[in-house]
Amino acid sequence: MKKYPKILVVGPSWVGDMVMAQSLFIALKNIYPDCRIDVLAPVWTLSLLERMPEVSKAIAMPLPRGKFGLIERIKLGKSLRAEGYGQAILLPNSWKSAISPYFANIPVRTGYIGECRWGLLNDARKLDKNLLTMTVQRFVALGFPKDAKLPPAYPKPALTISKDRQQAVIDKFKLTSSTKVLALCPGAEYGPAKRWPAEYYAEVARHKIDQGWQVWLFGSDKDKADAEQINKQCSGLCTDFTGRTSLAEAVDLMSLANTVVTNDSGLMHVAAALDKKIIAIYGSSDPGFTPPLNDKAQVISLHLDCAPCFKRECPLGHTACLTGITPDRVLELITFTQSGPK
Repeated sequence: MKKYPKILVVGPSWVGDMVMAQSLFIALKNIYPDCRIDVLAPVWTLSLLERMPEVSKAIAMPLPRGKFGLIERIKLGKSLRAEGYGQAILLPNSWKSAISPYFANIPVRTGYIGECRWGLLNDARKLDKNLLTMTVQRFVALGFPKDAKLPPAYPKPALTISKDRQQAVIDKFKLTSSTKVLALCPGAEYGPAKRWPAEYYAEVARHKIDQGWQVWLFGSDKDKADAEQINKQCSGLCTDFTGRTSLAEAVDLMSLANTVVTNDSGLMHVAAALDKKIIAIYGSSDPGFTPPLNDKAQVISLHLDCAPCFKRECPLGHTACLTGITPDRVLELITFTQSGPK
């Protein structure tokens, strides 16, 4: 590999994973300060990559998530040959994600064996899940030589937000910024076993509104029902952004918040990368595997015997890992984050 390589990273398809991938980009820049990092990624993640200064260019993956598209992937690989990449680093473990780098004739193709990718990868790594217990560690380890000491230290993601972008969303949504803002993220794309009850979010929102805070609700179209329920229980006093923003606008809006209460979701990782004070609520997932990478984050998990189960829906039918986390506990942590060390 050249001393200052040109690297293609095949990025993940989830918002949270793409945020954590920034730790790899930062680590690569620490190893090769003059390297160029291009990222092949789904179109909807490009706005995140625009806010990562380590990334030189984002290349849109022309295929939707889940589509194999062998011919399209081969054509994409051949179109990348002229870029002269010295290394490809594949963050997805799928066989199809290795096709384009192979046909791009990239000399070093690094990734975990995953779906038996022998041949497509020539720097194939065996994933030791007991050693690399966190997603971010697994990503960052691929930036180091195969014989490097593991687990690696990982830098924290840090999205860059400009004043112009902040002002643009303030103007578009006619916002006032004279009071403190609590951002609530009641959704989780994976499933209901990761979603704290909407009525609990509403109780937290009512308390903070009574104290003079603004409460903003974030999420996609899929989260609109929960957001509407929360806002209804707050007499319509929340600002509901669910389904009204692009991902880019949601990121810029969240950069204006003071504190974020969130499920284990992509927006949780966005808030962490914006260096926000976070109360992160975990149910079926493991806070040790995908924690918010932020020293200001407060994680709540009941650590029940049945958790983490990693199921989309509670297999026992009670979701006690979430319903047992009371609004009072979250409110106490909001108070702590506001009065504690900066």
